[in-house]
Amino acid sequence: MTRTAAPAARRRVVASTVLALAGIGIGSLTACGGGPELPPDPKVGSTAAAAAAGAATTPTLPKSKPTGMKIDSAGVDAKKMVDLKVDPATGELGVPDADTDADTPGWWTEGVTPGEKGAAVLVAHFDTKHGPALMKNVKNIKLGDVIEVAREDGKTARFKIREIEDVDKKKFPTDKVYGDTNRSELRLLTCGGELKDGHRTNNVIFYADLAA
Repeated sequence: MTRTAAPAARRRVVASTVLALAGIGIGSLTACGGGPELPPDPKVGSTAAAAAAGAATTPTLPKSKPTGMKIDSAGVDAKKMVDLKVDPATGELGVPDADTDADTPGWWTEGVTPGEKGAAVLVAHFDTKHGPALMKNVKNIKLGDVIEVAREDGKTARFKIREIEDVDKKKFPTDKVYGDTNRSELRLLTCGGELKDGHRTNNVIFYADLAA
């Protein structure tokens, strides 16, 4: 397990990463693309609800790496989680290996762990060159649905979705996704839109708050 950084140091790491991503103008996911058996285009659309009252005072959890993810509404029940990093040369966030982990979510290791104060970032494939992947039923996920993230400490962080954003990758909201927050929040990223030149045109982003 990686060593816990001091809060001030962690904020500097996150801030510097966001600035780097914003300076390059990306930070989106690019490695999604269709294979021989494609699911329907994930036309999700964007929608949002007001943050729950008292969300800023919801208790947070200590640092503990994520080990799985469950979303009942989309039939997602992953028992594993892979580590992801941002490529410093391109500013692109890595994705789970399409050959070995198409049905496994990944966690951005330079951010907080799910349940800690701050925005934890998870990534999962909609499809790959091999066909439908973990998030193939993304269009079934609605506001108010719960994303459960299992952790190494045996606890489960439960996040309630308050916003869904379906956005062109060229307009990826870097600051909004990776920026600091005084609450315990989750960002779940996958691909959406049409297939163009072997890749999906959009990112679908779920913004969720730790449930009390």
